[in-house]
Amino acid sequence: MDTQATCLNNAIERQNINILEMLSERGKNIFFPKLGILAQSSQAKGKSINATIGEAVEDDGSSMHLSEFDTLINLPGNNVFPYAPSFGKKDLRDTWKEFIYKKNPSLERTLISTPVATNGITHGISIAGYLFANEGDDVILTNLYWENYNLIFENGYGAKIQLFDLFHDGGFNINSFTEKINEIQREKVIILLNFPNNPSGYTPLTSEIELIVNEINHLAEKGKKLVVLIDDAYFGLVFEDKVFKESIFTKIANLHENVLAVKLDGPTKEDYVWGFRVGFITYGIKNGTTELYEALENKTAGAIRGNISNISHLSQSLLQTIYLHENYMAAKQKKYSILKTRYNILKDSFHNPKYSEYFEPLPFNSGYFMCLKLKKGLNTEEVRVHLLNKYSTGVIALGSFIRLAFSAVPQSKIPDLLENLYNACRDLDKL
Repeated sequence: MDTQATCLNNAIERQNINILEMLSERGKNIFFPKLGILAQSSQAKGKSINATIGEAVEDDGSSMHLSEFDTLINLPGNNVFPYAPSFGKKDLRDTWKEFIYKKNPSLERTLISTPVATNGITHGISIAGYLFANEGDDVILTNLYWENYNLIFENGYGAKIQLFDLFHDGGFNINSFTEKINEIQREKVIILLNFPNNPSGYTPLTSEIELIVNEINHLAEKGKKLVVLIDDAYFGLVFEDKVFKESIFTKIANLHENVLAVKLDGPTKEDYVWGFRVGFITYGIKNGTTELYEALENKTAGAIRGNISNISHLSQSLLQTIYLHENYMAAKQKKYSILKTRYNILKDSFHNPKYSEYFEPLPFNSGYFMCLKLKKGLNTEEVRVHLLNKYSTGVIALGSFIRLAFSAVPQSKIPDLLENLYNACRDLDKL
């Protein structure tokens, strides 16, 4: 093991040995290299001659680039062309940390880490898997989940996905969740919570969140070490009053010294910048310290450096610029209102009693999506293909469910979406 990794592990052990035991073998061995090329380049910064960096510069010291970009990008060249730090741009990281506190006032003065930038939330989840998932470790998910979790945890890291039922009697299935987390025999338990959920579009009610947190706390009090990965990709897109509007991170970040909360979020869906590929990893644990969080941040940045080096400098600079714009919040609210209107139209459309003959919606209250279950033995894939061929309508077939992305459908066409689905089901039922 490299001495730099050992130093980070010692720092973590001094602050909370439980976290050292939560790390995967990769996580224990990883470090951000502060010696060698990076250190020597840093020491040479600002010198009259700097022959250390792996970038090309102009004779005046500015970043070398094609002049054609100057008419396309209205940002200073030093915010676009040089490599960004593997941790992410410090000003953007600080801004995002401020956002976490503003969006989640229940955090109050809970000390959390400074977010580390990732190449979108998918990459953030993969880095979390790198740091915490050993081969054979169990990762607990709801039975309605994003298929990329399989690629990341099972194909990528050899972990085993264990599923609990998301719904019971129209709400979160706390009994199934409790049974599943208590089945795990290993000392370490990895739980991944994704609210608003993809694909169901469900966020637990405030009362349900309390039940989830209580069960996690009970397990921690029994001596289990829990890594709770919180996929907040659709954070903030909640459309009903009784739904928990903050991240469950607020309830877990200061819960127990055996529970590490790992918040995975970013602007992809929140700020409608899917192609920017910027996300963040943020840590929280009861009695967490600056030294502990800095060690975790260094390991995270080391994993990123050894994976993709760093995140797009241009994307980070564009985000930081727009976050400082006086119209940012008002512009964001307008987009939220559009999605909420589509949600309300879809929800109201299900009141048509004829639809219940062929399908029924699963609970949904947030996010981009909702799911429905077909009746009369109809096959979801056959319905999907028939919708494409006869009604020029695309939906996603997920096993026994169909997912509708109302986020992608103009409000004027949402009634047509359900009508086309009804007609497709009726066509196939009569064959």
